[in-house]
Amino acid sequence: MKHISIGGLDVSRIGLGAMSMAGYYNIGTGSEAESIRTIHRALDLGVTHLDTAEIYGPYHNEELVGRAIKGRRTEVVLATKFGLVSHAGGGPGVMDSSPANIRAAVEGSLKRLGTDHIDLYYQHRVDPKTPIEDTVGVLAKLVAEGKVRYIGLSEAGAATIRRAHVVHPVAALQTEYSLWTRDPEAELLPLLRELGIGFVPYSPLGHGFLTGEIRSPDQLSDNDWRKTNPRFTGENFKRNLAIVDEVKAVATEAGATPAQIALAWLLAQGDDIAPIPGTKRVARVEENIAADRVELSAAQIARLNNLTPAAGERHDEGNMARIER
Repeated sequence: MKHISIGGLDVSRIGLGAMSMAGYYNIGTGSEAESIRTIHRALDLGVTHLDTAEIYGPYHNEELVGRAIKGRRTEVVLATKFGLVSHAGGGPGVMDSSPANIRAAVEGSLKRLGTDHIDLYYQHRVDPKTPIEDTVGVLAKLVAEGKVRYIGLSEAGAATIRRAHVVHPVAALQTEYSLWTRDPEAELLPLLRELGIGFVPYSPLGHGFLTGEIRSPDQLSDNDWRKTNPRFTGENFKRNLAIVDEVKAVATEAGATPAQIALAWLLAQGDDIAPIPGTKRVARVEENIAADRVELSAAQIARLNNLTPAAGERHDEGNMARIER
């Protein structure tokens, strides 16, 4: 597995997002044992970059990751996130990036993860109630104390990134980016490259849509949150199948799977991009990691660059309201 630097932090070019191990995608029965096997298999194949968050579960996803990496901590660049759980009484789902809340959050994450430091600590969403300077100020103190090595932002806008970076270097921005979510290309990617900040795309497979295996919303269980995602509903779903069909055609040419093509396209966008496809299946992690060996031709990249944009917003109205734009 090739490695790259994101803001000075060395990571495997493809990482592993653990969110689905907390039940966010109800695909099959799943199990904690299978999730841990998946993490172990990823590490065995050279993945070093694991991503979780206190809100996943909430809490038990960090606990699971902590159990999985016990005895293997030195192999892992461990990333987690704060800011979507208020520890002052608001609870899960309440945005809070105040200094006091960050202090409470980091202690909880360290305990659940079974470690004395977090390699990459993200603000999960920008808190409009707390100036970013105050948030990053306490993160800088955590770095000085050795509890955090690098800091990151997730779904932050350009102005916030600039303000944060003045207080303390931001190593990475985590935002959705894929063949059907190209928004970062206009403003964010140029800014990140100007400032030397790495880019960690989440949902690089379009919440599973780009794998080509979801051909109808009926394939999703009733409690799968994608049932309410605008891109998975109604006419939008039907229109978005055309994107998948194009990806499948390129995959056939390249002798790869659609998922591998989607990841290979992302990797071709630059050596400062480290996607974190999520899965809780060993077979999927093996498939995703093999994308590191897929070489797309210039013509194939151009074909993928010119795909019709996805129909529908990338999140429902409530979640879009929490994304800084």
